[in-house]
Amino acid sequence: MNKKNVMLIIAISNLFLIFTGVGLVIPVMPLLMEDMHFNGAIMGMMLSVFSITQLLASPIMGYLSDKIGRKKMIVLGMSLFAISEFIFGFADDKYIFYLSRGLGGVAAALLMPAVTAFVADMTTIEQRPKAMGYVSAAISGGFIIGPGIGGVLASLGHRVPFFAAGIIAIIGCFLTQSILIEPQHNLQAKNTSQKTNAKEIVREFLSKPGVLFIFIIIFISSFGLQAFESIYTIMTTIIFGFNPAQIAVIITVSGVLALFFQLFLFDHIIRKISEIGLIQITFFVSAIFIFIIAFTKNSTIFVIATFVVFLAFDLFRPAVTTYLSKIAGENQGTINGLNSTFTSFGNIIGPVASGALFDINQHFPYYISASILLITGILSLFIRKSQNRE
Repeated sequence: MNKKNVMLIIAISNLFLIFTGVGLVIPVMPLLMEDMHFNGAIMGMMLSVFSITQLLASPIMGYLSDKIGRKKMIVLGMSLFAISEFIFGFADDKYIFYLSRGLGGVAAALLMPAVTAFVADMTTIEQRPKAMGYVSAAISGGFIIGPGIGGVLASLGHRVPFFAAGIIAIIGCFLTQSILIEPQHNLQAKNTSQKTNAKEIVREFLSKPGVLFIFIIIFISSFGLQAFESIYTIMTTIIFGFNPAQIAVIITVSGVLALFFQLFLFDHIIRKISEIGLIQITFFVSAIFIFIIAFTKNSTIFVIATFVVFLAFDLFRPAVTTYLSKIAGENQGTINGLNSTFTSFGNIIGPVASGALFDINQHFPYYISASILLITGILSLFIRKSQNRE
């Protein structure tokens, strides 16, 4: 194995380690809530603070990765994530918990654009889809494995998973510092674009045909997924009486299915229908099957439709990231920072809107989410038309 492939593995493994660390703490959150006597509002704020700081920091951190280098940002992100997890492990006050989650959000803003940009710098256009599939698979894999490990570690104490996540991040930081070398392409880009500021880069990029709409559909996709996910467990319990173990199995199988497609089929799909083609299909498919979920009374159809919806969203992410990386040129970090920003914005708005709609009617979140996704899928057809005219 050559050094380039080793560096790619290390960079992508950092995302796997981080999202394994995130997954580790999921099983212990109810125990933490009980131990600290926190209410739902406090627990919700912990989740929101992470997304808000990621939203605010992502465009800045993405731009900085273009200016000071991918490796430095990855090392800093891993270090900050480790610190945030250790703070969480020792915290005994809600404001310290908020601080920890806020730092975690900044760490995510440091890591996601930098790692994605690093992968783009180290691959050719032809290699890019497979590499971005691996990036998404690393995230999916971490989420699949993390909760199981976290449940085992929680038997030693419900603070143990947080310290374990911090140690994992330190290991990733050490490997990055020891093995990764700044891509030569990015070093050249830094030397030739020092006079270009972030606003100019973003303005010029968004002026390209269809690009602004891509970021709008990134927001809509994140909004739709979070609106779907945030009430999913409630809906399954109300309508079909599923217990937590059954829900966990459904989500785990969905993750394994997504992992298989991202690792082994994503590159082949992109070569057949292109990134834009896959993006369009994911919108139509997710809309149709969310409608099915909203209306069906058959538990088997409900579960199968769930697999399809989660798979559609999990294929959308690498498809849009690959597409952006191919048109970002020398500004990979800045553009991937924008990607993270719009994703985070959808992650914040989706659950809020879904909760408000659920209070009106338990099916409204699915009706609205599916309708928006369907309309966006129809509008996305114009992206390809504008590309064909160029």
